[in-house]
Amino acid sequence: MQITFLGTSSGVPTRSRNVSAVGLRLPQRAEFWLFDCGEGTQHQILRSELKISQLRRIFITHLHGDHIFGLMGLLASYGLAGNPNRIDIYGPPGLNEYLQACQRYSYTHLSYPLKVYTVRPGVVYEDEEYTVICGNLKHRVTAFGYRIVEKDRPGRFNVEKAAQMGIPPGPMYGQLKRGEKVTLPDGRTINGADLCGPTEIGRKIAYCTDTIYCDGAVDLAQDADVLIHEATFAHQDADLAFERLHSTSTMAAQVALAAGVKQLIMTHFSPRYAPGNDLQLDDLLKEARAIFPHTQMAYDFFSHEVPRRRTNEAG
Repeated sequence: MQITFLGTSSGVPTRSRNVSAVGLRLPQRAEFWLFDCGEGTQHQILRSELKISQLRRIFITHLHGDHIFGLMGLLASYGLAGNPNRIDIYGPPGLNEYLQACQRYSYTHLSYPLKVYTVRPGVVYEDEEYTVICGNLKHRVTAFGYRIVEKDRPGRFNVEKAAQMGIPPGPMYGQLKRGEKVTLPDGRTINGADLCGPTEIGRKIAYCTDTIYCDGAVDLAQDADVLIHEATFAHQDADLAFERLHSTSTMAAQVALAAGVKQLIMTHFSPRYAPGNDLQLDDLLKEARAIFPHTQMAYDFFSHEVPRRRTNEAG
């Protein structure tokens, strides 16, 4: 699982930072999922290592323009890419109506299946490998955060040991790989778990923006390997954060600390902290690290590989 930040500014783009969009690459599937889609996101994808042809799912947090103004353009371009696949989109009430209006007034016809799901707190997507959960955040409009959970996988199956034990290759190997017990023709019962390495613990990622500090963000981020959290303002601008229902760098760090995450990556920075101003982004990073040392600051095209953990590494 690889996280790629396509836009890390808040509200408006700057020369070095586009507005909100984060890609989650799933290499074993040759696909990626997109979280939010600010204006110009399709250009950012072209400049990244992500391939638009591999886009399968889009998750939208809320309907402010800096999170959705790139959506219709991206969907229109995707349809011209050649042999497009179905795209599923998840987001708050009103998202489907917004997209229908965009298509109607721009005379856009999509040449591929598109399904829009209106989300509410709870599981919004699940398959054999992943579960995606959404929860309420606290912003000026209805806003959701997302939690992506990769399911645990059995450890590596020891083929050599199985052969030494006289277990014949075939469908039985599949059962043993899943950790199941099987009975051999000679009457022996073999526990598949004894032939597999340590269980690979599924990775967990939380995406929380836009929001002020709230219990919903802490719940979504519980024990996450990576928490992506907005940090629009510096601590000294907390009054602005409360007024606009955005987070400061210290609020993001407090969410990470309360949730017991492994890594915090901050994003969605106000342009007011540009180089040359009294306060700069390095100051926000120092503020956050004073509370939660394992903090990084995202920038456009920054990629982070989420490492796997085994059972003996958990905790």
